[in-house]
Amino acid sequence: MPAPPVLADDRQRARDVFTLIYVVFAAGLCSIIYELLIATTVVYFIGDSVRWFSLTIGLYMAAMGLGAYVSKLVTGNLMPWLILTETALGLAGGLCVPLLYLAHVDGEAFLPMYGVVTLLVGVLIGLEVPFLTRILEQYDSLRVSIAHVLSLDYLGALVATIAFPLALLPLFGIFRSGLYFGLVNMTIGLLLVWRFGDRLGTRARHWFRGASVAIVLVIVAGLVSADFLLAQWNQTIYGDRIVHAARSKYQELVLTRYRDDLRLYLNGSLQFSTIDEFRYHEALIHVPMAYLGGGPQRKDWDVLVLGGGDGLAVRELLRHPTIARITLVDLDPAVLDLARNNPHLRAANQDALTRDARVRVLVGDAMTHLTRRASLHDLIVADLPDPASTDTAHLYTTEFYRLVRANLAPGGLFVTQAASPFHAREAFWTIHATLGQVFPVARPYHLLVPSFGDWGFVLAGRESLTPEPGALAGALPAGLRFLKARMIPSLFLFGGDVDDPGGLSVSTLDRPVVLERYLAGWRYWGN
Repeated sequence: MPAPPVLADDRQRARDVFTLIYVVFAAGLCSIIYELLIATTVVYFIGDSVRWFSLTIGLYMAAMGLGAYVSKLVTGNLMPWLILTETALGLAGGLCVPLLYLAHVDGEAFLPMYGVVTLLVGVLIGLEVPFLTRILEQYDSLRVSIAHVLSLDYLGALVATIAFPLALLPLFGIFRSGLYFGLVNMTIGLLLVWRFGDRLGTRARHWFRGASVAIVLVIVAGLVSADFLLAQWNQTIYGDRIVHAARSKYQELVLTRYRDDLRLYLNGSLQFSTIDEFRYHEALIHVPMAYLGGGPQRKDWDVLVLGGGDGLAVRELLRHPTIARITLVDLDPAVLDLARNNPHLRAANQDALTRDARVRVLVGDAMTHLTRRASLHDLIVADLPDPASTDTAHLYTTEFYRLVRANLAPGGLFVTQAASPFHAREAFWTIHATLGQVFPVARPYHLLVPSFGDWGFVLAGRESLTPEPGALAGALPAGLRFLKARMIPSLFLFGGDVDDPGGLSVSTLDRPVVLERYLAGWRYWGN
């Protein structure tokens, strides 16, 4: 018996359902991308990823709930409302990141703008699912419609969460990713106008087409001018002439120069200024080398540097002929490439990563490297970012320091930068207390680095760190610009306003209290 003919109404119904299925999938994809973009942008500018991702998710979900509630007030033909929602979402979602960048120029406008874009995008997304469910119910039962909407929405969310860290950020960065997904969102609106235009009325159809084309042109203009806009934004934020700007898998790198002052910023945070970085790096390297002992007859010191991809700490280590091996481990290959190839940074680090056979450079995570226990080291140097986020706070915990201790040779020393005992007093002494729980001896010291203020370090080891002051006299190499042997004992003295307040708990992976103490300290000073 021949199959019954496929009627025109059946074909139209199939095309309608297929279009709506695509809309559900794309809507789920875009909704998660917008949420991730907003949260990542605010973390990039402010830090504290746990706090801001949590707040963003909470605001976003609440706004979606509000949108879903409001949707019940809309009756009649839902298609114009769905197209209006998608068109508005394409504009708001596509421009959410550029608007946050613009607001960051005026610091006081940033958090209000963050709240506005999060709530606006959330409400619009909250309208989508009820509208789509009710429209699909015209073609299938409510049971089937809900299954289609939720399953495809969740599938789109899955694709988004995989694509965001693995493809979007590395390939396009935050700024362009928002614009690209604004275009993706606009394909929903344009497709709906094309597919269901004959059911909208002539006037509404023309209006939606015009509005969609105008929004697409705005977003395309943003993509075409993205390099120019980012350059202008960077110049406004950093002030000095930008000589290098790039986005790596992990962070944004900006190198500025004014006369002899070269500055490196990672995610907007100053890493060094060549006006005074030698103070920091001489204290970081030569103080522990002075306490390491063994005398000049030893020629086989093995040193591990965690972080320090700019090569400045390695530059100072190479002043010591007693060092036989230097292994540097840095997470971001883009920083290492910059240190090896940028002429300005090469001049600052004196080609430290390429000119000496004693130096071996590895790309990897500091904690992961320590778990391998590839070899024991006489000195381990942690030149790591501040504990300003969960991504870095774990590098200041008892668990991390136990791994450090397991990688030290007998009599070996560990030194870490430990933020500012003035601006982040409790965080500094938390790091000291945490090291004191792992090592028999932990001694804090500090000095003035004008670009950063009073800056601290902690030196730790298994043996006493109290040599006679005279023993330090011959421990420093020639050519240092700041550090003198007779100064070293004074670096371990602290005034009353920066001394240990006492009673501080240690920082662990389960409770990284150093993070909150660090952020609270800098918030107090308005940074």
